Amino acid sequence: MKTQVLACLLAFTLAGTGRSLASDPGSIVVDTLLVRPVCLAGTIIGSALFLVSLPIAVTSKSVHRSAHALVAMPAYATFRRPLGNIDWNDHESPNDNQKKDSPKTEPTRGE
Repeated sequence: MKTQVLACLLAFTLAGTGRSLASDPGSIVVDTLLVRPVCLAGTIIGSALFLVSLPIAVTSKSVHRSAHALVAMPAYATFRRPLGNIDWNDHESPNDNQKKDSPKTEPTRGE
């Protein structure tokens, strides 16, 4: 219990530092030993939740949104994020290119 509380406090402390510690050896060690395993567990749990919610997502036509939130983002944080960079939201995430490139159009009403 004591170790878990210390690990959480350390992770929260480093989470606010962002890019400034990206090349710090201590940040890389914490990322490797604490943050990546938690992100991997999040990827596995998110994938399981995605499979469970897939029938609902298909009927509501939100498969891409749920896949992005439950699988792609945790997988990005686990495997693609630069080592030691705890603030992974600053980097381009999966499907960001599609969002930037797609034109924003409003639905038009039929005349």
